[in-house]
Amino acid sequence: QVQLVESGGGLVQAGGSLRLSCAGSGSIFSIYGMGWYRQAPGQQRELVAVITKGGMTNYADAVKGRFTISWDNARNTAYLQMNSLKPEDTAVYYCKVSRPGRDYWGQGTQVTVSS
Repeated sequence: QVQLVESGGGLVQAGGSLRLSCAGSGSIFSIYGMGWYRQAPGQQRELVAVITKGGMTNYADAVKGRFTISWDNARNTAYLQMNSLKPEDTAVYYCKVSRPGRDYWGQGTQVTVSS
């Protein structure tokens, strides 16, 4: 059973930074990789960033150059470092792991960026 728990969200002013964490069960990220997604009110959930089990990363155009995805294998924890935050980054952020036949999601953490 895969368990994912996000933390680190909060309220921040535009231009500020936050670091989100996603604690996983076992060495799940090094086996399957993971992704961060977000969903703003009234919007569909969208991909923010992904990292493969080999460490390759990819970012949505809207966050390139501002967000960094990584993980610490020793802590079984993935991170999303978010810098230069904008009001349009306001959303609930989720981490996800995809295993064959099933996706696993965390419960989400709220990020609110004030202007």
